[in-house]
Amino acid sequence: MLLNCDLGESYGNWRMGLDEEVMPFLDQANVACGFHAGDPFTMEKTLKLAAEHGVTIGAHPAYPDLVGFGRRSMAMSAEELRSALLYQIAAIDGMAGTLGVSVEYVKPHGALYNDMMANGEIRDTVMRTVAAYGKPMTLMLQATTAAEQHQDEAAALDLGLLFEAFADRCYDVDGRLLSRRKPGAVHSKERMLAQVEQLAKKSTVTTVSGDTLRLRVDSLCVHGDNAEGVQAIRDIRKLLTDHL
Repeated sequence: MLLNCDLGESYGNWRMGLDEEVMPFLDQANVACGFHAGDPFTMEKTLKLAAEHGVTIGAHPAYPDLVGFGRRSMAMSAEELRSALLYQIAAIDGMAGTLGVSVEYVKPHGALYNDMMANGEIRDTVMRTVAAYGKPMTLMLQATTAAEQHQDEAAALDLGLLFEAFADRCYDVDGRLLSRRKPGAVHSKERMLAQVEQLAKKSTVTTVSGDTLRLRVDSLCVHGDNAEGVQAIRDIRKLLTDHL
């Protein structure tokens, strides 16, 4: 099971995340493409950092919502969304090419990610856009009980998928993340590590109702926004390395 993290989210004088501290523990870096966060300098710096540590690079596109950090849904036509995705993927892929590295996958950010999972038409647009890009890339999306359906949708487009789980989030009965508005949505450190171990050993999570849910998981999303998050990533990496 791989570890992925959203990175490159600084912008101008605004600093977000502890990318230098986090990168040595990761397998995959989801690099912001400028629409919700990131700027050309930050993108280049993050790509170089990922290359230095041998971390696989992914494009992390979003709705064009810099003010809202990409966390607000936007009513875009399929054509508008397609163009916005292509613009962002091409930007990070082109910059990566000048550094001799490659972008291997796409993971939508924030509201676009959530909308993709909830709305079949949006997911279809995202899948078709990634599948039609000028070189093969995989799409990262959330591992849920609908994974088989999502796999069939992608297979029809000859698109590869990466299914991800979340280390620190509680799961609802349908395999989606429990809303942050509900108690227990974010795990304590102890519960987080227990969930990671359960996922790695058994490919299951325990839902908010206490049921056991089997998930196909290729990659685990972690967060390095602060010192506590960096330490949590260290602990997760150590757990995966030492005990599994």
